[in-house]
Amino acid sequence: MREDFLHYLWKFKKFDTLNLKTAQGELITIIKTGDYLELSGPDFFNAHIKIGNQKWAGNVEIHLKSSDWYLHNHEKDPTYKNVILHVVWENDTPIFRENNTEIPVLVLKEYVAKEVVSNYHELISPKTWISCEKQIKEIDSFVFKSWQERLFFERLERKSKFIYELLEETNQDWEAVLFCLLAKNFGLNTNGNSFLQISKAIPFSIIRKESFEIENLEALFFGTAGLLDSEKEDVYFKDLKFRYFYLLHKYQFEKIIIEPIQFFKLRPDNFPTIRLSQLAGVYHKNQNLFSKIIELKSLKSVYELLNISAAPYWQNHYQFDKESPKKSKILSKSFLDLIVINTIIPLQFSYSMMMGESIAENLIDFMNEVAPEKNAIIDKFDLFEIKAENAFESQTLLELKNEYCNKKACLQCALGLELLKNN
Repeated sequence: MREDFLHYLWKFKKFDTLNLKTAQGELITIIKTGDYLELSGPDFFNAHIKIGNQKWAGNVEIHLKSSDWYLHNHEKDPTYKNVILHVVWENDTPIFRENNTEIPVLVLKEYVAKEVVSNYHELISPKTWISCEKQIKEIDSFVFKSWQERLFFERLERKSKFIYELLEETNQDWEAVLFCLLAKNFGLNTNGNSFLQISKAIPFSIIRKESFEIENLEALFFGTAGLLDSEKEDVYFKDLKFRYFYLLHKYQFEKIIIEPIQFFKLRPDNFPTIRLSQLAGVYHKNQNLFSKIIELKSLKSVYELLNISAAPYWQNHYQFDKESPKKSKILSKSFLDLIVINTIIPLQFSYSMMMGESIAENLIDFMNEVAPEKNAIIDKFDLFEIKAENAFESQTLLELKNEYCNKKACLQCALGLELLKNN
């Protein structure tokens, strides 16, 4: 049983709603289940519920066990003060508010039909992950390696489509394309789209002109991200905010609304404040960055070029107005490895294709230097004795799983054809 199943049950009311009672014996009428935002704080916001004779509007929190409330330290978090109902699978302990009143509890398992639970267990029960998982380790190594090369360049070709779209949007400005790619990948999965919107919202000509003052770049990035919209006493915050509005006036361009920047579930070193400052540092240190990036041929040269730290203010801050222990916020080698995989190699490939040059062997050699990604797909292949030793191999395994195995395209896969031939 997983908590996301309980979210599903509550959201779609997959239980008997006619005879609901709290664990304390009061009748429950669900008027509105609330909004499932999947952000920090309670699971469902703005629910409307009648408990006994009293109508309530507030939030609903869901756990497998009621004691998870304390396990997750919700009693210390003010965002949980407005919880009007605690929905659980097992009620193993009472939960109290600050005023010592008990939070009403709905024990969901008492109202869910057995077939609903049975269907859920069938859904999550172990299944074949890929069709050839029992035979894949027996495939001839020459066939496997040859197919990996094909997969690697198929993956780059797919990534290049996005690069060529950016090239059209930027009037064939490769420097601006690089800026967009770097911004997106500095945002990682959580803030990648927001960072991309930031890069598109600021004309790259302004980045070129203002790159000599890192504070001006930070002001542009933070301001566009909406991180300067509030009022704070922090001197550095006030300075960036002043600079941002000055630059808006100077260049006569308007602030646009972008997807909200997220801090939730991120490690502090990946906070958008830190990554945006580091991105500003990259452009403060390097003029004509594209011409340097396109010539890189080794991991060592990447580490030397992008030996960048966040601005001094961020050495003892992760957020404005909140001082933290001093720590150098330098771009780590593991982060730069991701930049190589997702920005540098695709850009070099796309540019070489536009120029009619062949650098295939150089790209493979480059990727052989980079450590493999760590994720669930790579870990699963490892269980079947297919181990990625470097980023070239991990990228090909991701392409194999997502574009062939998931689509059951065995007859378009060299590995599938090899197994069929040998049976």
